[in-house]
Amino acid sequence: MLNKSLTLPCGRTIKNRIAKSAMSEYMASKKGVPGEGFAHLYRRWANGGVGLNITGNIMIDSRSKEEGRNTVLEDNTNLEAWKGFAEAGKENNTELWVQLNHPGRQARGHVSKRIVSASDVQLPFMKAIFKKPKALTEEGVLDIIHRFGNAAALAKEAGFTGIQIHSAHGYLLSQFLSPHVNKRTDKWGGTIENRSRLLMSVYAEIRKQVGSDFPIGVKINSADFQRGGFTEDDSLKVITMLSEVGIDLIEISGGTYENPVMVGLEKKQSTKDREAFFLDFIVKARQVTDTPLMLTGGFRTKSAMVQALENGELDLIGIARPFATYPDLPNQLISGEIEKLPSEVLTTGSKLIDGIAVLDVYWYADQMKRMANQQEPDPNLGTWGTFFRNTRAQIG
Repeated sequence: MLNKSLTLPCGRTIKNRIAKSAMSEYMASKKGVPGEGFAHLYRRWANGGVGLNITGNIMIDSRSKEEGRNTVLEDNTNLEAWKGFAEAGKENNTELWVQLNHPGRQARGHVSKRIVSASDVQLPFMKAIFKKPKALTEEGVLDIIHRFGNAAALAKEAGFTGIQIHSAHGYLLSQFLSPHVNKRTDKWGGTIENRSRLLMSVYAEIRKQVGSDFPIGVKINSADFQRGGFTEDDSLKVITMLSEVGIDLIEISGGTYENPVMVGLEKKQSTKDREAFFLDFIVKARQVTDTPLMLTGGFRTKSAMVQALENGELDLIGIARPFATYPDLPNQLISGEIEKLPSEVLTTGSKLIDGIAVLDVYWYADQMKRMANQQEPDPNLGTWGTFFRNTRAQIG
């Protein structure tokens, strides 16, 4: 079942049912240009057998960055570097999609000149880093739509095979969807139809730029998991709207910086038993759409993956962090070489440091950097060193 191909509504075919979900690489130049290491890294994953590989979140505006080492795609100045990246990642008949994103209020203040959101609602923690955003004007909203479309057109020109719109995890499009952040009273706020208008407009602009036969997917929260936020009912309505206009793939996730459910910090026993974090929700999503569904978060055994596919609950198995240490997972799962994905338990010995979710992010980012340098991942890599290295890199 894992080796069965999947044909998307636009006509494009993914060779198997295993997808690498987006993970930020944190290794672009300070100007957001992907170096040669991106080609090495994504070629390694392509040869590992993955069917669909989604890049780390690519910024559409250099003035608004999630982190200091994010890639940025906003003009054709360094298009040759992007072409090299795309060519390597497409080897072995791999679908390579760019994930386009704007961080909104989750932009780091020390690397961003422009902090904007649906409304001027600031993140309630680390305020020295996450500064109070300015509410976007009508002109600003239209500029965001244009930038998504422009970045998509550049990605297609560079040779990538699809686009994923990041509308989850509390980033800008997710901020517009959430009444917890979106306090607007104009056509971009209020009802779910208005709060989803930016996402729907971004999709329409990208579709106009790339054409009807080019894959466009979206990553969306099942819910924000916070009081007054984006709910499951909201999400099902947006999924229905996206399906009606022809989206090709919907990836389900959940949580925000305020409640990072997507990294599995808290799981009910029933979730642990079924492995995937959002499987209960995706069953509900399947009832409102025939659009291909992808679920990322928690899958660790081949049997659970196959069962979810055979039950028709989803169409693609999304895996993220295990790819950073075991890049050959698709080949190994399909051949039967492994039945269970290895899991690392990361600790520095300090509860304070271990309580910071970015420790995991940085450790897996270091594994990706090893592959970018044409080294093999190291599951025994020390946690303190990776924490300090990446913290300095983000500040610098």
